[in-house]
Amino acid sequence: MKQNYLLALLSAFMLWLAWPPVPYTGLLLLVAFVPLLVAVENIIRGNYHKKGTKIFQVSFLTGLVWNTASIYWVFNAMNAFLPAVVSLGIALIPFALAPLLMALVFRLYYQLRKRRHIAVSFVGLVSLWMGYEYLHQSWGLAFPWMNLGNGLSNVHQLVQWYSITGVYGGTLWIWLTNIFAFLYYWQYKEKVAAFSQKKLIIGVLAIVLLPIGISLFQYFTYEEHINPSEVVVVQPNIDPYQKFGSITPEQQLDKLFELSASVAKPNTEFFLWPETAISDRNGINEEDFREYPAYEKSVSFLEKYHNGNILSGIESYLIYPDQKTLTARPFGNKYLDSFNAAVLIDGSSKVQFYHKSKLVPGVEQMPFGQALSFMKPLFEHFGGTTGGYGFDKEPSVFYSQSGIGAAPVICYESIWGEYVAEYTKKGAQFIAIVTNDGWWKNTSGKDQHLAYAKLRAIENRRWVARSANTGISGFINQRGDIVQHTQWWVPAALTQEINLNEELTIYTKYGDLIAYLGLLGCLVSVVLIAIPASTRKKLS
Repeated sequence: MKQNYLLALLSAFMLWLAWPPVPYTGLLLLVAFVPLLVAVENIIRGNYHKKGTKIFQVSFLTGLVWNTASIYWVFNAMNAFLPAVVSLGIALIPFALAPLLMALVFRLYYQLRKRRHIAVSFVGLVSLWMGYEYLHQSWGLAFPWMNLGNGLSNVHQLVQWYSITGVYGGTLWIWLTNIFAFLYYWQYKEKVAAFSQKKLIIGVLAIVLLPIGISLFQYFTYEEHINPSEVVVVQPNIDPYQKFGSITPEQQLDKLFELSASVAKPNTEFFLWPETAISDRNGINEEDFREYPAYEKSVSFLEKYHNGNILSGIESYLIYPDQKTLTARPFGNKYLDSFNAAVLIDGSSKVQFYHKSKLVPGVEQMPFGQALSFMKPLFEHFGGTTGGYGFDKEPSVFYSQSGIGAAPVICYESIWGEYVAEYTKKGAQFIAIVTNDGWWKNTSGKDQHLAYAKLRAIENRRWVARSANTGISGFINQRGDIVQHTQWWVPAALTQEINLNEELTIYTKYGDLIAYLGLLGCLVSVVLIAIPASTRKKLS
């Protein structure tokens, strides 16, 4: 078994090396699972007891090492709000939960192999993996950060077809190449020929080169329709650990105005400010926002810019006469709902709000909220933020007075491809990401977050304007190229003429269709596992 554990570790190392932000290594994902598949096959064909348990163990090892090495920064994000011990406990969830689900996929694959032909089993493996990824973006502990398709974000020139498939197309591509490469290697090593080696070579080359060729053709021939809009993104670089203490909301606002004005042009239409940029010592009541100094100063600032708008993150709340939502908490004889929100301010009296929907489990929301609502008093002792934020059930598009539609995507939401596509279907002509990556400090988390935004640009063929408080701000064009970006931990503002787009891609129209086919494959796989087969066919 020692050799099998070493093979599992080799896969983990290759997966980590291929993962952003390591440059130029993304294509390693196309063969990174081969050592693990060899280890699993060794166990299946070896003289071992409890083979299913051993397969679970080696695949869990791969997942645990790969995940922890890639998202070690999660601890920093938790520790910004919660004590170190609690933060470590919560961080263990993304460190270990996804690997447990991955290991379950391989365990079920083994059950399928015992009953069905190897070709059917591999279809089941891919389907079950997609089922795991879809589950991990949909349930109460959602964290789709490590979905395989995201790993190709540093070679975005080679996945332009994400405008058709989304990131699940990347997941499918990675698994197909790994399976074909494994079959070729195994048959060569064992001197067997269950499948034609010549056909396997042709298959590997076709699966690798055809998507790359199509993508490069799309990349070099794609042309944006000229529909310009001038946008400013601001990175105030306010230390998140001081933001709610030593620096007053007024000082923060003045800094935003100063940076905005330093690069603004008379025709600037959008000023993009980061997550929670607008705040108040006692919070901001959305119903009375026009009476706050922050609103009055913002409107005054916009007087210099015809058709100017401020799209900003904001900390806000609403008060209800009764408990209108599950997240609303008692507030005297009424109820208060707090939001991590975005707001659009223009020269009129109209104000538009959007409340972040995809909330971070354990920090911004209580996982499985209704079922675990009895634990709220416990979490109040750890900062009072867990389970505390209300949310919108669907995305909202902000419309300027001139009719431009902007997608207000808040931080964590930018890793949900289908959710961001919903903004586009509703009329968003560009994607505005407001975030605060400073909690993670100078780790790979901020770089991964930026890289994933490139995929949203490709999927929807929309420019991305990204404003990060203490992360990396910048602009990404419709091909996924980072056109401009700031440096880490530097106050800055950038201006860019972007092209608005109204056309819908195939992915925008149909979303994660490949994932839904994978879910159907999961169901079929479970049925095939449950129903005994009359014969067992294996790779000989």
